[in-house]
Amino acid sequence: MNKRRDTKPGAAKKTAVPGRHFIGAAALGERLGVSRSAVSKWRKRYPADSLHPFPEPDVEIDDVPGWDAERVPEIRQWRAGMPGSGNSLEQAD
Repeated sequence: MNKRRDTKPGAAKKTAVPGRHFIGAAALGERLGVSRSAVSKWRKRYPADSLHPFPEPDVEIDDVPGWDAERVPEIRQWRAGMPGSGNSLEQAD
């Protein structure tokens, strides 16, 4: 019986993760109570090299970002710590 080899020897094999669900900016915004454009603005306003970087997408398909749906609580926490949201990094005396 011939077995087909899809990858080169020693190459990492990519496998799908059962039950993993990705959401785009519109669905992420909906879960956060904001618009898709707010999510897009946050990505531009808070890049990876900023002091408060927006969480990077887990996937990009045709330049469309997607986040694992299980990361919504992490992104909510990021939003709660946004500069200007009334959260201070310093304690008042």
